[in-house]
Amino acid sequence: MPKKTIKRLMPDHHTIKSNKHLQIFGDLLHNPNLWHLNRRSVAKAFAIGLFFAFIPVPFQMVLAAGTAIIVHANLPLSIALVWITNPLTMPAIFYACYIVGTWLIGAEEKPFVFEASWQWVVDSLSTIGPAFLLGCGALAVTFGIVGYFGIQFLWRLSVRKEWKKRANR
Repeated sequence: MPKKTIKRLMPDHHTIKSNKHLQIFGDLLHNPNLWHLNRRSVAKAFAIGLFFAFIPVPFQMVLAAGTAIIVHANLPLSIALVWITNPLTMPAIFYACYIVGTWLIGAEEKPFVFEASWQWVVDSLSTIGPAFLLGCGALAVTFGIVGYFGIQFLWRLSVRKEWKKRANR
């Protein structure tokens, strides 16, 4: 059942409550509904986490946490799913965003060489920036929607399977 798997993989709520970046939410983190595992809260958490994983901004975890608090999604899952884009996966994911963006705009891919400098980032916003940002937005929305409905589907499928097992016993 997805609930057992998710519960096993989910970070501890004490760890999240003590995170220094999430202290801005204060007592809102003590809402017990943010820690429950049910179909709706998990589906919302997947949508939020996957959406913000594709948004290229600093402090994605804080944005995901704030959104999870507002819509009453599972907070630990929302935060954990943002880490799909980590230092190892970020280059491939953001390059895919750029490719999707060029496809959506209908532009040619422009060759570029990455440099770890602020000047390169500023210069790139005018050349590859529009395609990259459009691709990030498109993939964020797409994966958010797929995550939400995918979890809804898998959860219901799992419940049906459990009901059939119970009926056969």
